[in-house]
Amino acid sequence: MPIAEKDVRWIEDPKIGILERLYLPAMFEGLQTTVRHMLMPKVTVQFPEEQPVLPAHYRGVHRLNRDPDGRVKCVACYMCSTACPAHCIDIVAAPSPWPDREKYPETFVIDELRCIYCGMCEEACPVDAIELTTLFDLTGLSREEMMFDKEKLLSVFDQTVKDGTDPIRTKPGRLSVASDPATT
Repeated sequence: MPIAEKDVRWIEDPKIGILERLYLPAMFEGLQTTVRHMLMPKVTVQFPEEQPVLPAHYRGVHRLNRDPDGRVKCVACYMCSTACPAHCIDIVAAPSPWPDREKYPETFVIDELRCIYCGMCEEACPVDAIELTTLFDLTGLSREEMMFDKEKLLSVFDQTVKDGTDPIRTKPGRLSVASDPATT
């Protein structure tokens, strides 16, 4: 069934004036944008000379925490690996040499290039063994350098404890960190 003539609406080409043909309005709009950007306050940070100000709950490089005896806190339960949406955590469990737990991670590897820094591993860990720190300047010259094994993750823990830059989420409060008005 063909369309009735009364239902057809023909669209005519817009009439372009002399100014539009010379592109003067478009050039004027471009100059306005340029001047506006020149007068706006600058937000560029001259990294690494200037360090950026990060939010209190920034999620950066991972670390494996140590218990008070200096051992790795992880009990190789695979909860972090299971919760990870990027599938970047690989754990191999072994029988624990200590009597207070069944297993410990023989190998624990995080692919930092694959990680999306969502914090799901931190949330899933029942013993608070894995955390995201405030370290953000993560560099490597090869893919292998970006594979953080257990020793490297423990060294991040040692570095953050030495520097006093523990993640704010690790400081316990009456109702956790979220209830502390100093951190919100």
